[in-house]
Amino acid sequence: MHTGRSTSNALQRFRATPESVGQRLDQFLTAALANVSRARVQVLIEQHKVQVNGSVARPSLKLRGDELIEVLGEAERPPLKATPEDIPLDVVYEDEYLAVVNKQAGMIVHAGAGDEERNRGTLVNALLFRFQKLSELGGEARPGIVHRLDKETSGLMVVAKADDVHRKLAAQFASRQVKKRYIALVGGWPAEKGTIAAEVSRDRLRPTRMTTRREGGRTAVSHFVVRRKLETRYGKFALLDVDIETGRTHQIRVHLSSVHHPVVGDTLYGAPRVLQEQATLRRGKRENLNKNEQLSLARNFLHAAMLEFVHPVTHQRLHFERVLPGELQNFLRKLELKDS
Repeated sequence: MHTGRSTSNALQRFRATPESVGQRLDQFLTAALANVSRARVQVLIEQHKVQVNGSVARPSLKLRGDELIEVLGEAERPPLKATPEDIPLDVVYEDEYLAVVNKQAGMIVHAGAGDEERNRGTLVNALLFRFQKLSELGGEARPGIVHRLDKETSGLMVVAKADDVHRKLAAQFASRQVKKRYIALVGGWPAEKGTIAAEVSRDRLRPTRMTTRREGGRTAVSHFVVRRKLETRYGKFALLDVDIETGRTHQIRVHLSSVHHPVVGDTLYGAPRVLQEQATLRRGKRENLNKNEQLSLARNFLHAAMLEFVHPVTHQRLHFERVLPGELQNFLRKLELKDS
């Protein structure tokens, strides 16, 4: 379709060939450019970052098969801005300075850089609709957000309505004065209690993951206590209370995975996608209960169950707790259901 590609820094050149005759310019570039969508190519052309034989052109230009096509740079993304949306929120506490919400699993806290297409249905959008005014320290994409929870983690978060409140809450988090406790279900039986102090950094090979295996990461400390051990037909599991001193990206998930007890449902860090019924001993011989019996969880079994901090204005110590959401309680019941 195209030959003779050459690059120099941001400049990329392509030579159309006879096989390209009649093809639209945007279609040609979508095939020529690696990991660039057609919509992004059209933005490039609209921003005059594409020239055909030295002149700007329309996305719909039909190629003759001998043109020199130059891409002069990258598309400039518009600043990401949160948009109010009428989305139900579980507001645990609210006053004129701050609010505490119980986030549901599956909701992104805020869209990240370059995530225009994911900037719908976020917690920030719901907060803006509910409260109208939030702190602006996080920028237009993250108003009010002092700390975050992963998309598939549910539970308690505090949000700030004013900049001075935001600063004081952030200082409490930074100085480890905020108390946070999570409930996690993990595979296997860890020690009755323990502390994981392992630096967390971005995984170079898989950028969506964090890792404890690189030097020079950020200090991270997690403490856990076993609440209950479960011996089920799907294997052994443990329900943990996890307290964290730091709040690094994916901290609990990567820490528990690093000691070979991944959070149930967390396939990114090694948990199986499906729990398969295991062989058991019955009447003195080994047999399968049901080879087709499977159990799966569409989210991580991780819930921010407790949050405690000092109110930045009233100086009152506030303490909040929320039980496991219904889908996690139902999963536990299915996990422990005995075969009759």
